[in-house]
Amino acid sequence: MGGFISSFENFRWVLDALDIALVAFIIYRIILLIKGTRAVQMLVGLAVILIVYVASQVGGLYTLNWLLDNFLASIILVIVVLFQNDIRRALIHVGRNPFFADLSYREGSEIMDEVVKACVSMASRRTGALIVIERETGLNDFLEVGIELDALVSSDLIISVFNPHSPLHDGAMVLQHGKISRAACFLPLTQNPDISKMLGTRHRAAIGLTELVDAVAIVVSEETGKVAVVVGGKITRDLDLNSLRRVLKRLVEPRPTGKKGKKKSS
Repeated sequence: MGGFISSFENFRWVLDALDIALVAFIIYRIILLIKGTRAVQMLVGLAVILIVYVASQVGGLYTLNWLLDNFLASIILVIVVLFQNDIRRALIHVGRNPFFADLSYREGSEIMDEVVKACVSMASRRTGALIVIERETGLNDFLEVGIELDALVSSDLIISVFNPHSPLHDGAMVLQHGKISRAACFLPLTQNPDISKMLGTRHRAAIGLTELVDAVAIVVSEETGKVAVVVGGKITRDLDLNSLRRVLKRLVEPRPTGKKGKKKSS
């Protein structure tokens, strides 16, 4: 009997360790998901409310404690309302394939070279452009309005689409599975009041979309001739050829595989 109890206790220890590891992994993935988004600010706000709630209990502030107690009783509903976009993005994230999952390292690198070449060329001519690259979260929900192309990615085609005299130059171009899937797509604009008033419609559309999904958006400004990359609602501006190539390589290119593809350690 004693041996059975000892075995059960050892097995219980393993289950407890597994339980802690799973919870830690889930928390870690949630932190990665909301990192750099407005969700972090909302979490800080909830943490402040929780601290005030505890302080009201300790300090005997009964009315304030009663109000916060009723508020926190509905905390699950509050979290669902506040973080609906982040929850939606997390659920869609499960089971999706990356943008370059079906492409080799060489193919993915060549595609990004064409995109970078087109963006730099358009920037030098101050031709406005918005290019969206799908990653793990699908973009089909945002492609109902747009012209289907299903074309190979080439710098000449990208430049032609965004030519001011082209009927497709308004809206966004979307890249999916290594191809240009659609052009002239209209994206949701950001509702973030903290966004600079200096940013135009293309930048706001890029921020708005990437607040909802994990896509990468590239914006070429026709006013300044500058190139920007937007991920997770955060914008990185004034990118030159090398910095744009480096950012896209980090965000969307597949990792080299095999002994030949491994990077040399520096």
